[in-house]
Amino acid sequence: MRFWDSSALLPLCVQESATRDPAMAVWWGATVECVSAISRLRREGVLTDDQERAACHTLSQLANGWWDIQPGEAVRNLAARLLRVHPLCAADALQLAAALVWAAEMGEAAVIVTLDHHLAAVAAREGLVVEGLRPA
Repeated sequence: MRFWDSSALLPLCVQESATRDPAMAVWWGATVECVSAISRLRREGVLTDDQERAACHTLSQLANGWWDIQPGEAVRNLAARLLRVHPLCAADALQLAAALVWAAEMGEAAVIVTLDHHLAAVAAREGLVVEGLRPA
């Protein structure tokens, strides 16, 4: 199982990629972040209305099979620490905190899949194995 951040989930939805991870973990807010990005792409004219609907449908299908890391005190406290240590926005801190909480529960080398260079670098500094991009 690997932790997927929203930047890596979005191409799976928009490009309807055949690549599917059978065991995905994501943070609780990933669906909202992806819908936000998909809707922005439609507003900007990158996606048609039909493509937006298809992307949201794909997102829904993915969400039916993934493991949500729920918000809670551990995620909130870790996100606050991450914000004090790294130059992150709140959403990235929450997402990375969820990945770290999940990694601690897994008790093994945890992998995060991200296409965000900045998040990849911070995740690597925090001890996660990064796939999707080489940390900057």
